[in-house]
Parts: sequence; C-alpha cells; structure tokens
Amino acid sequence: MPTNRLSPGTDDCAGSWLQDPAHLAYLRADAARQLAFFRPSLRRDGGFDVLGLDGTRLPRGPQELHTTTRLIHAYALGRTLGDAGAEAMVDAGMAFLWAQHRDADQGGYVWSVHNGSVADGVKLAYGHVFVLLAGCSARLAGHPDADRLIADIAGVIERHYWDEAHGLLRDEFTRDWLPFSTYRGMNANMHGVEAMLAAHEATGQDKWLNRAGRILDFFVGQMAPAHGWRIPEHYTDMWQVDPGYSGNPMFRPAGTTPGHSFELARLTLQHWDLCGRPESGAPARARHLVDTALQAWLPEGGLAYTLDLHGNVALRDRYWWPVTEAIGALSALMKAAPQPGDEVWYRRLWRFADAHFIDHARGGWYPEIDVAGAPTARQFIGKPDLYHALQADLLPLVPTLSRLLPSLNAC
Repeated sequence: MPTNRLSPGTDDCAGSWLQDPAHLAYLRADAARQLAFFRPSLRRDGGFDVLGLDGTRLPRGPQELHTTTRLIHAYALGRTLGDAGAEAMVDAGMAFLWAQHRDADQGGYVWSVHNGSVADGVKLAYGHVFVLLAGCSARLAGHPDADRLIADIAGVIERHYWDEAHGLLRDEFTRDWLPFSTYRGMNANMHGVEAMLAAHEATGQDKWLNRAGRILDFFVGQMAPAHGWRIPEHYTDMWQVDPGYSGNPMFRPAGTTPGHSFELARLTLQHWDLCGRPESGAPARARHLVDTALQAWLPEGGLAYTLDLHGNVALRDRYWWPVTEAIGALSALMKAAPQPGDEVWYRRLWRFADAHFIDHARGGWYPEIDVAGAPTARQFIGKPDLYHALQADLLPLVPTLSRLLPSLNAC
C-alpha cells in the first residue's frame, strides 16, 4: 500500500472506526480529493463535462438530468464542509437545471440536453426525484433559488408521478406527458424516498415524511419479507412483480440488486429517526436487508451486482456504488442498533474500497474493476459523478441518522 496517505483506519483501535480519529481524517481527506477532482468538470456555459479517469474532459455529449442534479447535491454537501469552489458548482448547476433541463412549455424536466437543445425529452420519475433532492440540498446550503425549484418540482411530482391510490410513484412519460409504458420500478421509488426525506428536512412538511413512509412500507414492509429480504426491482402497473423484465443493464437489470437493499436499509433508519424512533421494527427490517445483501459478497471480494429472484448470483460485475451504499448502511446500523459483526464488515468494505476503487493519486473512485481487481471500462467511460462515493465518506462522519447537511455543519 502507498505510504503517503492515511490507511482506512488503525488496526490497533479497540473501538469502532466511527470514533477512530485516523479513520475520520481519512474520510475527510477522501471527500476533499473527490470534490477537487470533479470541480474542473464545470464548463464556461455552466454545464458539466464528463471526466476521464485522469481528470481530462471527455468529448462532449448530452448532459443527463441525474448528473446535473447529483452534482448540485454533492457540492451542496461540499459547501457545508467549507470546500473552496463548491458554491460556484452549486450556482452553475442550479442555473443549468432551471434554464436547460426545465421544460418551460410543458412542465417537468427533460432527461438530457446538448448544445442548448433537448437531446432526450423523456420525463422519468427517477430524474425528477433527483431534482427534488437537488433543490432541498441547495435550500439547506442556503441557495437563493432553491425555493422556486422546490415549489416547481413539488407541483410536477404531485400532478404526474404520485399515485395516491397505491402510495407509490409512477415511472415514465413522453415529453408531452403521455405514459409510454406500464412499467413500475423500485429504483425511482427508492430515490423518491431519499428525496422526500430531504424535502421533509428542508421544508418541515409532514407530507413528504408520510409519503416516504408509504413507499418504504410497500418495499421494505411487504416486498422484502415476502421475497427472502431481497427486493424485486420491476413491477406491472398494478404493482405485481414482473419476474421476466430486463431493461437497461445499469439502471434496470433483471432480478434484485443488493446495492439497493443497502440504500433502502439506510433510508429506513433515516425515516425512523425523523419519525421520533417509534417502536416500529424499523431497525430489525434494516438489519434483515443488510445481512441478506451482504451474502452477495464474492470470494474474491466485492459485491455481485445482481442476483436472481432466488438469491443466486446473476451478474458478478463489481461496481463501486454497491460498496459505497453498504458502507452507508453499516454506518447507520452501527449508530442505531450495533452488533459485533458490523465493525468487521465496515472495515472489510473500506479496505476493499481503499485497495481497488479509490484513486488516491488523483481523486475520485474508479467505477468498476475486472476479475483481477484492477480498474476497467466496460460499462462506464471515465469517472461517474461523486454522489455515491462522497456520501460514503460523509455519512460515517456524523453521529446522526438524518439531517446530514446540518450535522456536517456542526461536526
């Protein structure tokens, strides 16, 4: 291992790495490297370029909605940390989102834009809930345009995506708001929970907390225990599991995705915390999700990307983001209801990330590794945005399960 950096934590620490000063310093240092690496993606026109593994700008293509919004969220976190240049990134992202992605004629936000024109006008729930997350994170970071963005996206979600009868989100529309499929999915709803909890934290409105709870009740309270604590990804419009569905290999792979179980476990604990920690069984459900998802750990290390509905490995591909989400989920359990094995897994995850995913020389995380554990580029070109990996650094830094931005400001 290189000697010019901190290790993930000190092996002689008798307690938890969550209280280990060396580990906390490591987390802060990696967060700072990530924020510094992605700042040069900002263009003069206010958009963001994709960066190669070495940080050079890749040939410009369409800018996608989830990239714009997740960079706003990430640099709102960075601004709270006092990162130099974070405010300019948030300003640019907020302006680009409002002027370029927002459909001033028909409402909502288009999926991608290129050279000032719409490249893909599809309107996905997945992208729109990230708009809500971006607006709420910007509000918590004090951005002056956050309130108008939150008001606009809240209205769009209310009119088009929220299905009150089922307590879940519809998925996809054309630019002029015609439904073009009967698909329903867990991924958009999971990120909807994330955004709704952020909206509750930013606005104080209980509507968001209640709706997040309804989504969690379906996936974590009903689907997970009915399927061995693995959560099917894909559904019909009547919310019946669609076992034969297979779509985009990254966003909509067949079967179940352990990384999403980690995310839902963490969000379950965040919701429970915001509700005042009632006697609801939420920590036990989060525990079941995490323990089951960790069974996807491969003998060579890393998490298999997908399993079939029976729990067998379907895709052995090893990506960075399931590891980051496992770190976030473990850190939440260690704060809420720790068990001895949590520390073992938490350290294992960080050591694996440190050895295989983190680019210590240049910053950022490699998105995928090959069978030998070296960076590769089969699914991704360059380094994706820092949303997942930055949160892996920051969630363990705070003692809280919710209100990440204010907690970072206080720590």
